[in-house]
Amino acid sequence: MNFNTLQQFRQQFYGCLTRAADALFNTADALLTETQAQSFPELSLSPFFERQWPSLYEAFEDGHIDQERLRGVFASHAPQPKDGERMWLGIDATRIERPEAHTSKDRTVVYKPNLPRNTKPITYGWQFSTLEVLPDQPSSWTYILDQQRIGSTQTAVQVAVEQMRAIAPLLQCRPILTSDRYYSCVPFLVGMKEVQADKLLRVKRNRVFYRRPPVPTGKRGAPRKHGDRFQCCDPCTHGTPDETWQGKDEKGTSLHVSAWHQLHLRQAADIEVSLIRVVCETAPPSRRTERESWFLWDGQEPLPLPQVCPGYRRRYSMEHGYRFKKQELLWEHPHLRTPQQFERWSHIVAFVHNQLVFARSLEQVKLRPWESRERQPTPQQVRRALTPIIAQLGTPAKAPKPRGKSKGRLKGTTLAPATRYDVVRKPKTRPKTASPKP
Repeated sequence: MNFNTLQQFRQQFYGCLTRAADALFNTADALLTETQAQSFPELSLSPFFERQWPSLYEAFEDGHIDQERLRGVFASHAPQPKDGERMWLGIDATRIERPEAHTSKDRTVVYKPNLPRNTKPITYGWQFSTLEVLPDQPSSWTYILDQQRIGSTQTAVQVAVEQMRAIAPLLQCRPILTSDRYYSCVPFLVGMKEVQADKLLRVKRNRVFYRRPPVPTGKRGAPRKHGDRFQCCDPCTHGTPDETWQGKDEKGTSLHVSAWHQLHLRQAADIEVSLIRVVCETAPPSRRTERESWFLWDGQEPLPLPQVCPGYRRRYSMEHGYRFKKQELLWEHPHLRTPQQFERWSHIVAFVHNQLVFARSLEQVKLRPWESRERQPTPQQVRRALTPIIAQLGTPAKAPKPRGKSKGRLKGTTLAPATRYDVVRKPKTRPKTASPKP
């Protein structure tokens, strides 16, 4: 990567801004370089933001970003894997807490962990689904391909399928998608059936699968649709595994990996998958001397068993990436009223995050006196050194035009209070439709 690539990426992103482009791009440059900002209005103090602070909120009220074109820009600049390796993608959902934003529309109940005992682990806000390219080792160096809000009438699985259907044709290779246990369900597997991507998903220990049905005997009655039962937590139903492997991970922990092929879920009998069990033997001082994990593999070719644990471990980078975007890039700080405004802000945050991935290869890092020089640089350390680089690249945004003083509201004008919206509570199960009467 060189300065020309970074300049081209910035120019193409500017072309995705179809309204209020100059103010939105100034906001992105301010977020990229103003490392000391602790709140959204403080971004206006950056020398790269050529406007007054009210233009920050005005840009997200009046602005517009072409999301389809933005996906193409992000996908065309995605980091390519090394020779002989596969591209690993991760998808997950995170919450944006807005418990007191009564004038914000389409808020839902979202899960919030680590609360005190005897309290409900929930809050109110929005949810966003993020599709990222995962690095080799767990870190914050993820590359965002798409970021989309999960509406009150949608589920995280539905949005994830839409994102993969839009992004997979734009990639130059067949990737491997990995995610947690929430996505190893029938709707996700059925929705991803036509998508050109392999999948390595975590599976709950109580899930039930079935083997291939036996050959029809020719007797009366319908033939069996499912074979013998296979439940992950019941060893009596496992039988002899089709593949096994024993070895050690990078930390020296012994691993026992077993795989069973040609299994399917009851509601998706036409989709055959492989189940993989990983048993990790820890040292005696640990409270758990043996840990068992289950994974689902759905791909064109079987996944080599030694690659299961290192591949799924890449998914941990998404948690590091979420923490960096929320703590350093101020993702959840702006008090924007409508969900559409916050979606535009999320695209700006994704653009800034991806620029840091490109700037990593420039080897320009600014360390604090107490930070180690032997470790790999973090995105925040690269971000501190970008001010002279961005000043050298320049900006495609036009300079602000001088404007006269506003006359203000007419005398006697009264403003109605903002509309209040209730929190949308999603039903746990689908409502049953009444059957038509004969």
